[in-house]
Amino acid sequence: MKTDRSAYLFAQAQKFIPGGVNSPVRACRSVGCDPLFIKKAAGCIITDVDGNTFIDFVGSWGPMILGHAHPEVVEAIQKTALDGTSFGAPCSLEVELAEMVCAAMPSLQKVRFVNSGTEATMSAIRVARGYTGKKKVVKFDGCYHGHADSFLVKAGSGVITLGIPGSPGVPEEIVRNTLSIPYNDIAILEHTLRDASLDIACVIVEPVAGNMGVVVPEINFLRKLRALTSELGIVLIFDEVITGFRLALGGAQERFGVTPDLTCLGKIIGGGLPVGAYGGKAEIMDMVAPDGPVYQAGTLSGNPLAMAAGLAMLKVVNRPGFYADLEEKSAWFGGEMAKIVAKFSIPTVFNRIGSMMTCFFVKEPVTDFESAMRADTGLYGQYYRQMLAGGVWLAPSQFEAAFLSAAHDREHLEKALMVTESSFKKLIV
Repeated sequence: MKTDRSAYLFAQAQKFIPGGVNSPVRACRSVGCDPLFIKKAAGCIITDVDGNTFIDFVGSWGPMILGHAHPEVVEAIQKTALDGTSFGAPCSLEVELAEMVCAAMPSLQKVRFVNSGTEATMSAIRVARGYTGKKKVVKFDGCYHGHADSFLVKAGSGVITLGIPGSPGVPEEIVRNTLSIPYNDIAILEHTLRDASLDIACVIVEPVAGNMGVVVPEINFLRKLRALTSELGIVLIFDEVITGFRLALGGAQERFGVTPDLTCLGKIIGGGLPVGAYGGKAEIMDMVAPDGPVYQAGTLSGNPLAMAAGLAMLKVVNRPGFYADLEEKSAWFGGEMAKIVAKFSIPTVFNRIGSMMTCFFVKEPVTDFESAMRADTGLYGQYYRQMLAGGVWLAPSQFEAAFLSAAHDREHLEKALMVTESSFKKLIV
C-alpha cells in the first residue's frame, strides 16, 4: 500500500498542528502507525490521497448512516449554499428540522440547535443545574460526553485511547462537582443517587456506551436509572450523540422504551455536517435564554447548510423499512463475525446492538469500563493494521465503535469478513 503523499502531509501537519491532527485519536498512535489523509468518500468507500480505497466502518464516527456523499444530502447542501452559507439569523430550515426532530424523539418537546455534540452536552448540564438549582453531575466511567471540563473525569473515547487520566487545565473545583460511577452497576447507582448530601442536579449517560467500545446496558439499568431520577427530582440526560437516529428513528430511548428529561444529539442530525442539539421537556427548555435565565448562544447555530443536510437525511431514514433493513444487515454481519471469532483461540468478545459494534480482544464479557480496560490494545493494533492492509477502514482505537450504513451491501460485507478471517490468522498472541 503506497502512503507517500499521506506521509508527506503528516510531516507538514506536525509543523503547524499539535500532533499533526485536529482530534487526538486520528494520530493513530494507539494502533502503531501514522494516519492516512483522506481525499474523498462515497457510499461506504473512502479514498486516501495516495489512491488507496477502503471499506469504511467508521462513518465519520457514526453519523454517516446513509453512507458518504448521499446524493439527496449533497443536492440539499448545494442548493442551499447558493442562497448563502451562514446568516446568523433565523431561517425556515431550522424550524422545519426542529419539528422533524421533535416528532421523532420521544423526549423532545423543544430543541435548541448548536454546533457540536460537546456544545449540546455542555449546554444540557447547564440547563439542568439552572432548573434544579443544584451543582453536581453524575456520569459513568468510560462514557464520553465531549471535551468540556465537566466530562473529562474517567472519560472514554480519546481520553482512554491515549491513556490520559483526566486532563490538566481542568480546575479541581469542577472535578469535585462531577461524580463518575460504574456503568451497569445498579447497586452503586442507587446508593449514589439516594445520598441527599451530594446535591445532584443531573445524571448524564450514553444509553448505549459507544466510547469505551460498544457496551450494551443491562436490561434493568436504564429503567432503574429513570425510576430513581424521577423519584428524587434529578434531571436525566441521555447523550444520544451516537445512538440518536442510529439505533432507531427515536434513538435508544425508543428502542429501550425509556424517556429521559433531556436529550443530546450530534452531527447525524446534520447529515454529518458540524451540528448538534439538545432538548427535552418544555418546562426545562423554557429555562434557556431568551425565555429564561440560562444563557447559551452560537453564531452558527441553526446554520442553513447543516439544517438542509439534516432535513434530507431525516427524510431518507423516515422511509418505510429503512431501520428494518439496516437491522437485518447488521444482524447477519454480526452473526458472521461471531462465527469467524469462534474459529480461533484468540481471546475475543464481539459486542453489537443494531448497526454499531466492537470487537474487543479480551477473554471475559465486556459490560463496563473496568472490563473494557482489560482488552489487549496491542493485539487490537495488530488487527487494525492487518485490516487496513486488506482494505478495511476501522477506528484507530480499541475503545470505539464500528458502524454499518445503508450503503454497505452484501459484497462489501463479504469482503470485510474475508479480510477479517485473514487478519485473525496473522495475529500473534
